[in-house]
Amino acid sequence: MFGLFKHLGKNSELEDAVLKLKLNMSNNYKDAAQDDFRNLEAVFNRLIEQGKLNEKQKEYYSEVVEDYRGKMVGFTHKDQKPYWTKD
Repeated sequence: MFGLFKHLGKNSELEDAVLKLKLNMSNNYKDAAQDDFRNLEAVFNRLIEQGKLNEKQKEYYSEVVEDYRGKMVGFTHKDQKPYWTKD
């Protein structure tokens, strides 16, 4: 039962960056989400350079960053077609 509250070894700074990105994506704030993704990458790279992430964290957040990198492709207002035009 107490295992449910076990610390998962996640980094709070990266988790905050991911949460902010998720919120802006879910609200369709495309420009803000792109900024948040760049911030997530910068925080991830900085923490790696500073040696503040262990190997499991590096592996986990590397996958998270790559997942969001794929989701960010085409997630911009300039690529959005107006609803009143046809393909």
